[in-house]
Amino acid sequence: MPNRSHHNARHIAMNLLRKRGLKHSSANVAMAPSTAPTSHIIAVMDCLTLLRGLPSGSIQLVVCDPPYNINVASWDDRAQYVDWAGQWLSEVERVLAPSGNLVIFGGLQYQGEAGSGDLVSLIGWMRAHANMRLANLIIWNYPNGLGAHRFFANRHEEIAWFAKSPKYYFDLDAVRSKLDVLRLERYKRDKRLNPDNLDKGINPTNVWRIPRLNGNSRERVGHPTQKPKQLIERLVRALSYPESTVLDFFAGSGVTSRVAIETRRHSVSADVDSMFPTYFRRHLDQIDGGGLLPKDYVLIDPADWTAHPLFRTASQAAASP
Repeated sequence: MPNRSHHNARHIAMNLLRKRGLKHSSANVAMAPSTAPTSHIIAVMDCLTLLRGLPSGSIQLVVCDPPYNINVASWDDRAQYVDWAGQWLSEVERVLAPSGNLVIFGGLQYQGEAGSGDLVSLIGWMRAHANMRLANLIIWNYPNGLGAHRFFANRHEEIAWFAKSPKYYFDLDAVRSKLDVLRLERYKRDKRLNPDNLDKGINPTNVWRIPRLNGNSRERVGHPTQKPKQLIERLVRALSYPESTVLDFFAGSGVTSRVAIETRRHSVSADVDSMFPTYFRRHLDQIDGGGLLPKDYVLIDPADWTAHPLFRTASQAAASP
């Protein structure tokens, strides 16, 4: 069978840009990085209250790990789940910049348990009611998990990546998988492959083998469903750029803001759990203990967030001196 990518108009256009030494328009979104501290808001707040107060077009990336509605805790039991989710999904589309991205964690295996909170329902709502496009369905594959006797033991979750517009931002170079010396030499013998790209590494594909956090992991801060930092970091590096703003309104442990601090993004993280600030402070202890100084980031009082320069849109930031 012939390689279909040879007839793909998008592939052809991207290759033509590279040959001319040009970049896709989405790459022009990123601003020149500075040495100023990044800003971060940590709030105990309902997701809709937060979203409705954000300016349109002010967010580059939304990391969304919503309740799965399977009764693992008091916050994980909601009637009319999809109707509720539709409210915050509509707000997400509004607050995203034209280059913006949304990633939604979920699972197909939860259908029919406590409610209709599986990822299929959310994707269906997006296709019926939103103008955003499904760019990728990422498979998070992990080697550790519970056993099963009446079905195959589950070892993955899905992550749906939606883009606000065709000019979405994506930085493959930031997340390429490095090749060992022997594989690099072998791949370079294939004349169809770009040797410059091979030196950078290869596309990690949409199947990511990243272990879940064990109960005794040093990353653990106490939240029951904490996601691995490595997983969030790949999403943040690929779908946002330094000094853009990342939003997580189901923040859980606060790992998204931790990653934002470590990768020089601004962030807004909120959760209704009163323990959220405590979890985040434990992340800060790990960051500061790792050599990143508190002067590299600033925590903003949530009471002052609406007027903060953090919420300038990309076009406003580009126009400012």
